[in-house]
Amino acid sequence: MGDRIRIFDTTLRDGEQSPGFTMNTEEKLEVARALEALRVDVIEAGFPISSKGDLEGVRLIAREIREVTIAGLARANRADIDAAIEGVREAARPRIHTFIATSPIHMEHKLRLTPAQVYEASVESVRYARRFVDDVEFSAEDASRSDFEFLCRVFEGAIAAGATTINVPDTVGYATPEEYAALIRSLIERIPNSDKVIWSVHCHDDLGLAVANTLAAIQAGARQVECTINGIGERAGNASLEEVVMALHTRRNRYKHDTGLDTAKIYRTSRLISAITGIPVQPNKAVVGDNAFAHEAGIHQHGVLANRETYEIMTPETIGIPSNKLVLGKHSGRHAFKNLLDQNGVRLPDAELQRAFEEFKALCDKKKQVTVDDILALAGGETRVTSETYELKAFHVSTGSTLSPTASITLVRGRDQFTQEATGDGPVDAMYNAINKIVGLSASLANFAIKAVTGGTDAVAEATVKVRDGDGLFIGRGTSTDVLEASAKAYLAAVNKLIHERQHWMTNVYG
Repeated sequence: MGDRIRIFDTTLRDGEQSPGFTMNTEEKLEVARALEALRVDVIEAGFPISSKGDLEGVRLIAREIREVTIAGLARANRADIDAAIEGVREAARPRIHTFIATSPIHMEHKLRLTPAQVYEASVESVRYARRFVDDVEFSAEDASRSDFEFLCRVFEGAIAAGATTINVPDTVGYATPEEYAALIRSLIERIPNSDKVIWSVHCHDDLGLAVANTLAAIQAGARQVECTINGIGERAGNASLEEVVMALHTRRNRYKHDTGLDTAKIYRTSRLISAITGIPVQPNKAVVGDNAFAHEAGIHQHGVLANRETYEIMTPETIGIPSNKLVLGKHSGRHAFKNLLDQNGVRLPDAELQRAFEEFKALCDKKKQVTVDDILALAGGETRVTSETYELKAFHVSTGSTLSPTASITLVRGRDQFTQEATGDGPVDAMYNAINKIVGLSASLANFAIKAVTGGTDAVAEATVKVRDGDGLFIGRGTSTDVLEASAKAYLAAVNKLIHERQHWMTNVYG
């Protein structure tokens, strides 16, 4: 691989463990498949010791994803490593990623261990992991605030014990590009056998410097970067995969390093993460934000019309942003519809494809123009729950400035049909109360958002809801040209996931 930069994606671990970004097992597998199509080098699939659900997710991804290294995270102890080994056992390319904190503040106040104990745990964890896999990554948590001499000793011991990748995390986003590059350069120069391992960096964005630090580290000799889609992650987030990759791609003259990524799949992967987590990408987000290639100022528009390079340093097509021109209509067939989804990296099971196609045909009767974004929104509809679920058959809402909002909802499940009526503080609240009556739940609505997928008064509305049930958070999406219908579909999608999770839990407990 020479000097190619390896992309270690931790969206499913560091990204998913941050507040509001929880995914279920099926969603994690969907993301893993998208990352495999994007051609990342390593997927950190989870932290297996943290929960049975996380272990199950890592195990499923390891079994299904065959073209990418699958890593499981483990603290520097045997119990964690055993769980990680169980998680990645079936992977075609398994990796154990073990870590321990090395900064004085972490060793004293979090670990309550002496430097000697931390050193011994570091070496022993790598040695133990190497008994099971050939690919072991070792990380010194909070490396950027660690004593340099101690850090060198720990890394030297980890390499001698068999580590194949050494990661130098800026765990709290404290470093600046100049000092972080100097740290990487000094470690590589100082530590014996540093040329026998891949040097990796993992930067957080607490000071907004994660991507800058990552790029500086590459120039200093790092050859693996740990990042996430949309920059999601703990606190202010991680280095954004799309920003690092496109900086290397756009500024080849400066960095002179390539990645193996298919950049044309960046945009759709970003959209997938946003859809699954229910967290929108900020409009001015670099590379994948809605405004990243938008030009409103007259002088900018004039320049772009004359020559796109006046204000665009990369093209939308490079990251796979689809055109919004009319591509399909009510006379288009299922084959053309499937072909458009294929071109945009969307693969659906036959039942889901048929559902999306039928909704597309219905949309054609409602809208004058159907865009690629409209179609991709339909294809992303939340109906992928494996157990028998509720579907929206009909609804009726009465509301007004002098009326108490009332909703009548009819749902079907299998051959059964259910109808209930309820009131609420508004039409959406009334609809959700009626749905709760049918399904017998009292889950609380944690978040509700709705947006237009495209412009115009006949735009497809995309609703996203988050439903909380105890410690569980379930995300649902719904699309329709009717905002109330989209809202009902989104809530029902979240409720179906909640029901499926309860059934799954009952099966595991009682058999």
